[in-house]
Amino acid sequence: MKGRAGYLLYGLPALALAVPTLPAHVLVPTFYAQSLGLGLTATGVAIFAARVVDVLTDPLVGHASDRSGRRKPFIAAGAVLAAIALLAVFNPPIGVGALYLGLWYGLLYVGWSLMMVPYTAWGAELSADYNERSRITSWREGLGLVGIAIAASLPAVLQGVGLSLAEAMLGTALAAIVLGAPALFLLLRFVPEVPRRTLPDQHSWRQAWQAIGGNPPFRRLLGAWFINGVANGLPAGLFPLFIAIRLGADDRALGIILLIYFAAALVSLPLWLFLLRRIDKHRLWCVAMIAAILAFLFVPFLPLGALPAFAAICIVTGFALGADLALPPALQADVVDLDRLRHGAERAGLFFALSSMSAKLSAALAIGIAFPILALFGLSLDSAGGAQPDGAGAFVLAVIYAWVPCVFKLIAVGMMWRFPLDRKRHAGIARELQMRELNPVA
Repeated sequence: MKGRAGYLLYGLPALALAVPTLPAHVLVPTFYAQSLGLGLTATGVAIFAARVVDVLTDPLVGHASDRSGRRKPFIAAGAVLAAIALLAVFNPPIGVGALYLGLWYGLLYVGWSLMMVPYTAWGAELSADYNERSRITSWREGLGLVGIAIAASLPAVLQGVGLSLAEAMLGTALAAIVLGAPALFLLLRFVPEVPRRTLPDQHSWRQAWQAIGGNPPFRRLLGAWFINGVANGLPAGLFPLFIAIRLGADDRALGIILLIYFAAALVSLPLWLFLLRRIDKHRLWCVAMIAAILAFLFVPFLPLGALPAFAAICIVTGFALGADLALPPALQADVVDLDRLRHGAERAGLFFALSSMSAKLSAALAIGIAFPILALFGLSLDSAGGAQPDGAGAFVLAVIYAWVPCVFKLIAVGMMWRFPLDRKRHAGIARELQMRELNPVA
């Protein structure tokens, strides 16, 4: 698994997987609640139930994939299920109810879990090299960012040429399937599945949780990943409100700023890989988080209409996002090696499933923190368009958008700055694993 061709073959499915995720999170709730007349309460309950199933599915998929010793069958089955469910969610029949939405939305997330958990774990197994792992994750996350850029613009483009919202959503689903089918074929056909020895007694739930509990680097990484996820989830969830209320921008400006942000993240990936030659992964991630903190400090002082200054800040935070996407999964792969050395088991699927759960829970917690606090200060979603940019609620919005994430990121930096699994220690682990493979104990 070396060279750009190999990285591209592995990373291409991430592009297709990213295309429907943004519309699924942003457009589907409003589409069902308003356009289909399902109502806010019924839509919210159905989506919440589906997300609960989504979170619980991750460790089950990771554990099953580890026990089987295979990744490809899970990815193939998940792709078929996700394609069927995606068409059902994005192209519903007339008169659907909450049960329809909850069932198909839940199946869509189950399909995505069946794909993504083994897919990310597989990426960790493709190389044992400290630096190459970051290149693999950078290609995957970079192509995922391209997919997000397509997702951010495609529904609007389709509506701009005269299609209805329903037709634009169907077009987005079809585009994801058309892009995903050949990408998955190339992945499953040409990217090698790493042979792994699995023993049933190594994969009991009890032993798995004991191994995770006895792995301090993993616990520290998972905690920092979660805390930084909350820090990223707050501005992500509040971005439309902030740019409309505090900066007085319209939807067109919102789209442009989003593209600048994700483009900066994509462009940053080669820079982080270059710096990785000289700086350990955990320290480099800390540098990125500190850069984001310094940029966010200025946000609450921006006056109405300061879009150029905000765009410059988004370039810096976009660069930091590139590190957030590429470096923690590569660190996770190193932690998995430590578990392999200590216990001789293959648990990459379960480790990455727990990280996926962490990311989902942090995103949900971020909005759960932000919206009630904003409501306490008199800022409601219904009245956002008429809110004053210099009012108390708007200032609290700016603080939660920018300064609260700084606090969370500082905590994450404190947790990761002295992360014990650095380049030197991982080299020793890799040597011991290689010697064990060359001279297995009978």
